[in-house]
Amino acid sequence: MHFLPKKITSFPPLSEANADGLLAIGGNLNVESLLLAYKSGIFPWYSESEPIMWWSPDPRFVILPGELIISKSMHKILRNEVFEIKFNHSFEKVIANCAKVKRAGQRGTWITTAIQAAYLKLHKKGFAISGEAWKNGELVGGFYGILIGNSFFGESMFSLVDNASKVAFLTYAEQFFKEGGKIIDCQLYTKHLQSLGAKMIPRKLFIEKITTRVV
Repeated sequence: MHFLPKKITSFPPLSEANADGLLAIGGNLNVESLLLAYKSGIFPWYSESEPIMWWSPDPRFVILPGELIISKSMHKILRNEVFEIKFNHSFEKVIANCAKVKRAGQRGTWITTAIQAAYLKLHKKGFAISGEAWKNGELVGGFYGILIGNSFFGESMFSLVDNASKVAFLTYAEQFFKEGGKIIDCQLYTKHLQSLGAKMIPRKLFIEKITTRVV
């Protein structure tokens, strides 16, 4: 595990990450550093009271073309247009709501104020995107992540109404793959994303897939 200088010019080899995937500590969250991280198969994940931590777990949890699962019940919800789905309409509200989600086994949130500010800058540069579910004019669910070429790196989602974030994500994922998307990175295992088709693949294969993207 490495300690990074304030100015990041490169990341250590991924093979030097520990068993949990922790690769490095320190550095910064500017746009250039974050883009370099994602292109290298690395993402930041830390709590408010901790230094910036950079991770690259092995194996990696992903959804690949042809493997997205949409259940019969979800097909019905999508067909009935229960929610109005929008993209990049309210990124700042989406990430703020994601930060409020209480997650099992976690105290507080890893979506710190610094993370929110950094990803808002990425959004303004066109790299961070949000998918949103609206109902009766209110934002009731959504997700955000990073889009680089034909690779999408999912970060977080929230729902104030049942199925809201799932519908937003499935709508995006289905279109993403139709337009030539090659991989959706879900980072770490969750039962919810497994039900949508996510599976573990070796980090080496993950890196091969994200570095062959069309930019």
